[in-house]
Amino acid sequence: MRLSSALFVFLLLVALSACYTGSRPPRIGSSAPDFTVQDSDRTVVLDKFRGQIVVLNFWATWCPPCVEEMPSLVEMQRRMKNKGVTVVAVSIDVDENAYRGFLKQHGVDLLTVRDPAEKTPALYGTHGWPETFIIDRNGVIRRKFIGPVDWTEPEITDYLSKL
Repeated sequence: MRLSSALFVFLLLVALSACYTGSRPPRIGSSAPDFTVQDSDRTVVLDKFRGQIVVLNFWATWCPPCVEEMPSLVEMQRRMKNKGVTVVAVSIDVDENAYRGFLKQHGVDLLTVRDPAEKTPALYGTHGWPETFIIDRNGVIRRKFIGPVDWTEPEITDYLSKL
């Protein structure tokens, strides 16, 4: 039995509308939830970065897409730091030795902190890695990226420069 072309188009539109509702991801345009994360090396308080653009990245050393994006995140931070852009990388690694070894081996000189209890990602509704939030100078979430990103792409650095 063959579907009429009108019925096929209708079913296609119904299927596509289920994939995209036209709404923005939750939290975009709202204040970023403040947090304090303390590990054995440092304490990071999000509110201390008010007045800067924050690239809040949730990641782990055992996550291949996180490892893939880390060099571009480090490079973007190097290029954009003098423009008021700060990367805050929150690792969910449970194994502290693996975390420290990764930072040293890969020359990660970002502001990183380890949150093995995943309290901070839970505040942001993050369950996959990597996920990154762009927070403007007033503490408002402007964008969310799910998955690895090449942070050195001109579109991204231009966007950050204009915030």
